[in-house]
Amino acid sequence: MSDPSWTQVVKTVEPEQPELKRALGPGLLLLFIVGDILGTGVYALTGQVAAEVGGAAWLPFLLAFGVATITAFSYLELVTKYPQAAGAALYTHKAFGIHFFTFIVCFVVMTSGITSASTASRAFAVNLSVGFGLPGDNLSTLLIALAFIVLIMLVNLRGVTESVWLNVVLTLVELSGLLLVIFIGLWAIGGGQADFSRIVAFESPDDKGVLLAVSTATSLAFFAMVGFEDSVNMAEETKDPSRIFPRMMLSGLGIAAVVYVLVSIVVVALVPIGELAGSETPLVTAVEAAAPGFPINDLLPFISMFAVANTALINMMMASRLLYGMSRQQVLPPFLGRVSAKRRTPWTAILFTSALAVALISYVSIDPAGSIVALLGGTTSLLLLAVFAVVNIAVLVLRRQPVDHGHFRTPVALPVIGAITCLYLVFPWTSGRPDGQYVIALGLLAIGVLLWVVERIYRSSVRRTEAGRPPRA
Repeated sequence: MSDPSWTQVVKTVEPEQPELKRALGPGLLLLFIVGDILGTGVYALTGQVAAEVGGAAWLPFLLAFGVATITAFSYLELVTKYPQAAGAALYTHKAFGIHFFTFIVCFVVMTSGITSASTASRAFAVNLSVGFGLPGDNLSTLLIALAFIVLIMLVNLRGVTESVWLNVVLTLVELSGLLLVIFIGLWAIGGGQADFSRIVAFESPDDKGVLLAVSTATSLAFFAMVGFEDSVNMAEETKDPSRIFPRMMLSGLGIAAVVYVLVSIVVVALVPIGELAGSETPLVTAVEAAAPGFPINDLLPFISMFAVANTALINMMMASRLLYGMSRQQVLPPFLGRVSAKRRTPWTAILFTSALAVALISYVSIDPAGSIVALLGGTTSLLLLAVFAVVNIAVLVLRRQPVDHGHFRTPVALPVIGAITCLYLVFPWTSGRPDGQYVIALGLLAIGVLLWVVERIYRSSVRRTEAGRPPRA
């Protein structure tokens, strides 16, 4: 629960802020969700998934879709019950009322968004350099990535309408890249180039049993499904969120699942498993096998550039709204809840998250080989699965707190199944994750704890300052 004395301090120190602008209707919300789920993950993950399960690469994507959908039902009950910004952190705050726990959930979700946006910015710089033949040295890549994140910040500050319409354009471009792979693959399959026996050929590494191999592959594939949860942070900028969220979120997940399963089937049917598992660009390998003369290598950097740009835009929008929402709940300092009177955007939260992204981009750039980037991607999935487990439990706890309006209600069994499956994909002995992901996760949590201590000191200082002032007339 929020601290009454701290609430009084906020009311005294901070003037009343305008509301965020409600700009998202059903169509824009659907494209926001689809654009956030689809991304560069599937361009690289298909080969890694195939390395774990062979030709049955479509199965982990289907299982990941199932886990994501079960958790989406929990999010739908909560976002229609509490249509406010801040998402998982807000639901944790309302369910458990433990300031430290809420802060850590908020920090984890924010970190996942900024990590994703920062790595996407670097990927954008790399693809831009390749596409236009620019110098590919580390300094040039860093400068392009930093300029790009500043551009994203300016779009975000400009207004939610401009941000969302840019998302529409970028989503259509990234979707076209995946549809291109599917259609070229189907054309080749129609010409008799496919070997469908590969699709049901299950092959796991020698050191893993079937269950562990499938679990590892599903953990990988789940990273490609992450993104649907970001949309709940836009609840205060959505028109009639209690009504339109259920249809749009489930539709977005369904579209992404169909695209991913079709891509994985086409790729596996066209490329031998050994060649696919060893490829860093499995979709390019599949298109080259299907249509050797097609200029995919010329197109892919530009398509990937749009895809990662969309990832960065959506994640920076999500992270800023999360900080804004939790500031309004008195979990974070009040300055993060300030809203531009003209643009009605959370400008202080946007500046703060952009500064964090600049710092992380600079850190990632010290590792040109990209091993830090790869580990951060897996760690993002690990941390979000832990948050999803908390959200599934929060649904059940909040059943004891009715609200005065109608909202979506998920069957009781689904949150229970969701919490169990998310935790199953978190633990090292069931998920098959590398140790490095847990090391980074613990390091990030340690930073979160440190920031919580700083925030508590800030809160105490404001209280002391207020206690020394005479009461207002």
